[in-house]
Amino acid sequence: MAAKFIPRQVFPHYGSVPRSYFLGHHRAGLEKMKKMLSSIDYVIECRDFRAPVTSINPMFEEALGKKSRLIVYTKRDLGGESDAAARRNKSLMRELDPKSEVFFTTASSAQSTAPIIRHLKSDAYGPDKLVACRVLVVGMPNVGKSTLINALRNEGVKKAKAVKTGDQPGVTRKVGTPIKIVEREEGSDVYVLDTPGVFVPYVPDAERMLKLALCGCVKDAIIPPTTLADYLLYHINLHNPRVYERWSKPTNDIMPLLDSFARQSGYLAKGGVPNTDLAALNLVQKWRAGELGKFVLDDIQAELMRRKEEMTETVGPSMTQMLKATRAERIERQKRKKSI
Repeated sequence: MAAKFIPRQVFPHYGSVPRSYFLGHHRAGLEKMKKMLSSIDYVIECRDFRAPVTSINPMFEEALGKKSRLIVYTKRDLGGESDAAARRNKSLMRELDPKSEVFFTTASSAQSTAPIIRHLKSDAYGPDKLVACRVLVVGMPNVGKSTLINALRNEGVKKAKAVKTGDQPGVTRKVGTPIKIVEREEGSDVYVLDTPGVFVPYVPDAERMLKLALCGCVKDAIIPPTTLADYLLYHINLHNPRVYERWSKPTNDIMPLLDSFARQSGYLAKGGVPNTDLAALNLVQKWRAGELGKFVLDDIQAELMRRKEEMTETVGPSMTQMLKATRAERIERQKRKKSI
């Protein structure tokens, strides 16, 4: 009888993972956004549904925190195999930003942006607003900002895409010109502005860097392909190792899987030797396309618990704790009096 496969519960290989991807156009883009804030009515912050916590950029809180904000989780269709799992994750994601309106979109359907269009039409831009509304779209690199803008334009004014998109970060290098997504007779049209993706200056947690790389937020050349594929294998095994059974039986070792995948897919170097780097990149791209399982990389509940604990520490002891401490102090005083 074959031994039961036991997936790894931790990912141990962090030595070759860089911790930064903060480029010149990231810094320049963020500074430009700050200067434009006085003319901006709304900020749409895009995050990746597959990494709802990791794709949050805290720099936006500092730079754009006072503006009205919509949170849009992109690529929803890539983050869950079942409707039940998707509903549960969406509910948890809304808890991450209880004071903001939260939306979910898919790259395959412009109609998924319809709720955003309705919100922008009705929320703060009624018939009494005569000037145009300007919306800044921000997010980490390659999180889906340009794709969202094209979908909003298609849904709102039925026009073709207006900004370039790509499967690698860095397509948008500067703040774009206003693009109309809502046209109204009253004159209060709505325009969106594309922005460069902004990374964080330093990522203290190597696993966070791996998650961002797996979702395509950093260029594929930044992290060794086999390391990234190994990290993907670690996550796949926790969800469903059968998705790669056409190439290999369940395994915690990435190299035999890459060897088999390369041979069967034709990723070979001279002499018929498997090109494992090329195989690793293509394996990762298959997951990004939803062909190797659809799941969320982050533990959202753990993040919500961490925030709750952090808030408790900041606020201080609860009333119950204070009463217990007072009671304990009174008992201690009585003991001291009896001993005198």
